[in-house]
Amino acid sequence: MATMADLDELALSLPKVVKEVSEDGRPSYLVHGKMFCFHRSRRPDAIDPKTGERMADVLMFRVDGADAKELVLADPRGIFFTTPHFNGYPAVLIRIPDLKQLDRGELRDLVVDAWLTRVQKRVAKAWLAENE
Repeated sequence: MATMADLDELALSLPKVVKEVSEDGRPSYLVHGKMFCFHRSRRPDAIDPKTGERMADVLMFRVDGADAKELVLADPRGIFFTTPHFNGYPAVLIRIPDLKQLDRGELRDLVVDAWLTRVQKRVAKAWLAENE
């Protein structure tokens, strides 16, 4: 069962990753100044279907293109989603409470895949040679 603490640990274990925290405590993970995962603020495009309120618990993960996005969105658990704001953008969303439906290995894969979309190729190549 994955948690926000796992996300923090996994993201920060990758080379060149920096964590920034907004004034209201939402983390963003960047590599070379480029965001690959972040906790979104309340947005009008992400509404809780049960309450009608803007969701405050949404994480965004970059993916490697449209095919990868469709593959993640096809997860049978239905925990990943997108919104019109992300149409044509290589990213998927997941609510923080739904992290518990992922095991740590699945979260690691999601974080690494997001990181690989932003990290310099030479850094990625070296890391992959040591870790995959």
